[in-house]
Amino acid sequence: MKKIILLGYMGSGKSTIANSLSKSIQIPFIDLDYYIEKKAALSISDIFEKHGEIYFRKLEHQAFLELLNNTDDLIIGLGGGTPCYANNHELLIGENRISIYLKASIDTLFNRLVIEKEKRPLIANKTDEEMKEFIAIHLFERSYYYNKAQFTVSVDKQSIEQIVGQIEKILV
Repeated sequence: MKKIILLGYMGSGKSTIANSLSKSIQIPFIDLDYYIEKKAALSISDIFEKHGEIYFRKLEHQAFLELLNNTDDLIIGLGGGTPCYANNHELLIGENRISIYLKASIDTLFNRLVIEKEKRPLIANKTDEEMKEFIAIHLFERSYYYNKAQFTVSVDKQSIEQIVGQIEKILV
């Protein structure tokens, strides 16, 4: 019952990499946010709006524990903030767990996120300059938690195939 946990900031490629890795190594991928949405029968935005962030973070923690305790091999893609709340960073290390931080520079994140800005409520209404500053502050605040992962893979200037290849070497 191996758990491969991918974490990183929004736009770091967690879902894209996890989907590709899943096909390559034949282990199912579960996106934690999607899992929460299915369980709650609400979108993440609606959960925040109706119940608030504290409620969401409790749901998130419970869902993460459920996936870790699942008896199947799984690739788990965390939300960008997941490691930063409810001591979730402590769950990144344990028996049969491999946690990998997909590390991206501010420029890489900005260039990826600016394209899909409207789909991201946290940055939808920010100017480019505000967005860069927001990403920089967030990365600084979250780096302590992200760096609790057992491994770090830089995603800057690398193809999906190259990143998946690096992760596969870690898994051997």
